[in-house]
Amino acid sequence: MPVVHLNTENFQKALSSSSVVVVDLWAEWCGPCRSMIPIVDKVGAEYEGKALVAKVNVDENPEIASQYSVRSIPMFLFFKDKELKDKHVGTMSESVLKSKIDSLL
Repeated sequence: MPVVHLNTENFQKALSSSSVVVVDLWAEWCGPCRSMIPIVDKVGAEYEGKALVAKVNVDENPEIASQYSVRSIPMFLFFKDKELKDKHVGTMSESVLKSKIDSLL
């Protein structure tokens, strides 16, 4: 499974598992979040072995949402070597998501 679902128990371990990690913070009730699912799934599959693409449901994991000051979703966090390098709030095209990942690889 290319896209990994994270929670408070496995979040920090996931950041250590790959040099580049992208986290999609989302919720089931969020229309824009749901519109990103096919893009995130496709990019996750394409970058398997190069970058970890993960999702965090903010309703089920409020601690993570609070830690990263999530006010609007979807929000994407881009980590390189466990360090937060970039944030993006809102939807984005597949090409923008890929270019953000490529800039960290």
